[in-house]
Order: sequence, then structure tokens, then C-alpha cells
Amino acid sequence: MNITQHFWFEKDMEAAIGLYRSLIPNSRIDSVTTPPTETPAGPPGSVKIAELTLAGQRYRALEAGPLDSFNHSFSIVAECETQAEIDRRWEALSEGGATEQCGWLRDRWGLSWQIVPAMLNALISDPDRAKARRATEAMLEMVKLDIALLEAAARD
Repeated sequence: MNITQHFWFEKDMEAAIGLYRSLIPNSRIDSVTTPPTETPAGPPGSVKIAELTLAGQRYRALEAGPLDSFNHSFSIVAECETQAEIDRRWEALSEGGATEQCGWLRDRWGLSWQIVPAMLNALISDPDRAKARRATEAMLEMVKLDIALLEAAARD
């Protein structure tokens, strides 16, 4: 059995998946096709279906007009090793979208992302609960997460 995450885009699916592929290593667009028949969303050619891989994980995307918008119930967590990686992904994905507290953003298609340092979980789950509290409190004050500030908060 395979499990594949599925995105439903109202429009601009190819632009969205192209951006995701460009920002995430080990990613590719495997195929983009259109059903050769009429669908509930429209005439032949009006629906697009893509198979893609992001960071080695399989996804399917569909562009078929409005249905339900994305929400926080599904998000992609991008763990970044460096602040430069956080900054690059944050800027690209938030362009035309909206930023939120604690490293969350919505891209211009409405998909929720969490752009976080790879070491964040270790900081906020540290056995030294005072250290974990300081790091968590610092994270809660931030919009885009800052590795140096999180590490400094954990130390102080």
C-alpha cells in the first residue's frame, strides 16, 4: 500500500508545484496530465493532475476550480539547517501570502507551511525544562523563526 498526500488547487497548480520543487531539495515534478473527458469541474482539458515528489515524498496535485480552501489542518513542515535556508524559503513562500506567528505562513495558494530550524524540536523538548521554556517563549514571540535568538533564549 502507498500513501500519497493530495493538494486541490483552484488555479495556478503548475506555478505552485514549480515553486515548491525549486525550494525543496530532492524534489521533482513527475507528470502533469489532463483527463481526456468532461469532469464535474469542466470540459476535457480543464482539469490538471500532477504527480510530484517533495523531499523524497510523493504528492498528487489537482487543479479543478474552487472546492475547499486549504487550512491549518494540513501543513508542510520544512525543517531548515541554517538561517539562510529559513530566510530563502520564508521569502519565497510568503510572497503574495500571509505570515503568521511561530514560523507559520500561508503561501499565495493558501497552503500552510511551517518553516522551522531543524534543531527547534530539540530545544523545546530539552530535558532541562527551564531551557525548553525559554526557547518556547522566544519562539512564541516570533513570526519568522530566528535560530540565533532561539539558541540565545535557551542559554539565558
